[in-house]
Amino acid sequence: MNVDVTALPGIGVRKDFEVRSGRRVGVVAHRDGDIDLIVSKPDDADAIAAQVPLSVDEASVLANLLGAPQLVAKLNDDHRDLPGITTRQLVLLAESPYAGRTLGETGMRTRTKTSIVAVMRAGQLHPSPGPDFTFTEGDQLVVVGTPEGLDAAAKILTHG
Repeated sequence: MNVDVTALPGIGVRKDFEVRSGRRVGVVAHRDGDIDLIVSKPDDADAIAAQVPLSVDEASVLANLLGAPQLVAKLNDDHRDLPGITTRQLVLLAESPYAGRTLGETGMRTRTKTSIVAVMRAGQLHPSPGPDFTFTEGDQLVVVGTPEGLDAAAKILTHG
């Protein structure tokens, strides 16, 4: 899929791509840091039908919503021939005892026999985080293991 990048003098940069319907979907990254989600009109790719201003936090949430489920679906597909192994997305909430602490401090692999294979944060993927990776509230963790191990991992992230 091709992403077109267009300089908008005095404004910033438009990055968009064509979706199956023929519309273009993308973002305008303003020079001042503002971000707009844009969708073109069905009959004119250059005419904007909808423009939604997003804060940096809102853009991060949207990126996580779009990115993490795709990664989980891909990993589930990759593991479908391995009976008993599944992938789950777990969100690190503010009240988690591990917000601000490292992956190593969770003892996750030893305690649950699961592996945290990726973390989505602010729209960015952090694959294969090491034991020194520090969690932040709102991180979306992609965890692989048995259903029982994944349940245990969710409890650890919630209650310690």
